[in-house]
Amino acid sequence: MSRPRIRVVGLGPGDARYVTAGTAQALRDAPVARLRTSVHPAAKDFNVESYDDWYESANSFEELYARIVDDLVLLAHTSPNLEVVYAVPGSPVVAEHTVELLRERSDVDVVCEPAVSIIDVACAALKIDPMARGLRVVDALDSTEPFRGPGPLLILQTYAPEVLATVADRLPAHTPVDVLHHLGLEDERIVRLEARDLARFASADHLTSLYVTGLRTAGEAMDDLVSFTRRLRAECPWDQEQTHASLTRHLLEESYEALDALGALATMIESGEEDETVVAHAEEELGDLLFQVVFHAELGDEEGRFSFATIADAERDKLTFRHPHVFGDVVVDSAEDVAQRWEMLKQAEKGRTSVLDGIAWQLPSLSLHAKVLKKADSLGAAPTSSENVARWRSAVSSLIVSTHDDEVANSVTFSATPESLSDALSALSALASSAHFDLESLLREQILTLRDQIRGIEADQSDPSRGAE
Repeated sequence: MSRPRIRVVGLGPGDARYVTAGTAQALRDAPVARLRTSVHPAAKDFNVESYDDWYESANSFEELYARIVDDLVLLAHTSPNLEVVYAVPGSPVVAEHTVELLRERSDVDVVCEPAVSIIDVACAALKIDPMARGLRVVDALDSTEPFRGPGPLLILQTYAPEVLATVADRLPAHTPVDVLHHLGLEDERIVRLEARDLARFASADHLTSLYVTGLRTAGEAMDDLVSFTRRLRAECPWDQEQTHASLTRHLLEESYEALDALGALATMIESGEEDETVVAHAEEELGDLLFQVVFHAELGDEEGRFSFATIADAERDKLTFRHPHVFGDVVVDSAEDVAQRWEMLKQAEKGRTSVLDGIAWQLPSLSLHAKVLKKADSLGAAPTSSENVARWRSAVSSLIVSTHDDEVANSVTFSATPESLSDALSALSALASSAHFDLESLLREQILTLRDQIRGIEADQSDPSRGAE
């Protein structure tokens, strides 16, 4: 016994000129035929029932398309010749979700007939070869994320001004976009707008599409930078000699230069006075820092250890795990809550047993000291006890406004301001220099002492019997 069959044909993207002879004959001869919609220039030439009324009663397109598919399968099983001819706008194999759903069914055979698509008509109107241009066809409704390059893009399903507005949100504001309206009809129009103005095209309907000539996005730019780095490694003698070790000083230098540029950028933003030179410098220094990462990634790729792609993927996966309040169902109340959860997740992820694990001990002493103090504070072990206060009082007496000697541990008042601290640090640095002392090393010694104290506290907490000895 033959299996029921659904024969899907396309009405083309315009009027009856784009309907193939085979499609026209099939619709006229079929005992059972359906149109997905009769709201199409070529549909009026066929006396075929449509699903137009169902559009009004459905709560969503997903619900509507599932109902259509169920009905078509039922009709195929009950048709006199076990076949239904199903006609869709355009081509059955381009942007037709009902066809995708039909192909998932195991109780019916699905055959798609060739038809003229919007891709053919758009390329003819734009005078382009889709293969030569590398044309990509995308769905305006498939996501809310920004469109990714490279271009050109043919964006389909842009059937209303509201959809055009969502497309505009997914493109850089000044991107040139060609609105392709009623191609193949007498009122055909191609209108160029900037993405930010798309919603102003009030005539958008089911015969409207969009064409974006070029779209330079981060993905394409990074691919080009990786390829550029690969060429340097192949053709430049200096770049060929570099190793992970030889590049470390450059990474450090570029990091500091980027910090300087970002500091200037932050100052500019706070002042409210835009300065293109400052912005350009920040962009340049961030680029130099990025290139260091790409260079190390290229070396890793040559060695078969890692690549820029694996680095990026691993970083995204790690940050996804550490942001359950974004990518999961965890609820947080504040940035402080996020920071606390971050430390717990990081410790669990790394299998760490100490709050000190993962600290970069080669950091400059001031930065390192701040990190270790923060870790000590998380254990309730920050050095703020009474025995430290006397030493602090003597060391920074110029900052102390008043104290109560009988309650030194709890009644110390400081007038610490950025200016006073800066003056004190400058004085300490000058004094150490005149006495030939290395402040960096001296502070590092203090840090290592604090490190040992923290590890002792952690050991006591993990083994209560130690604290009783």
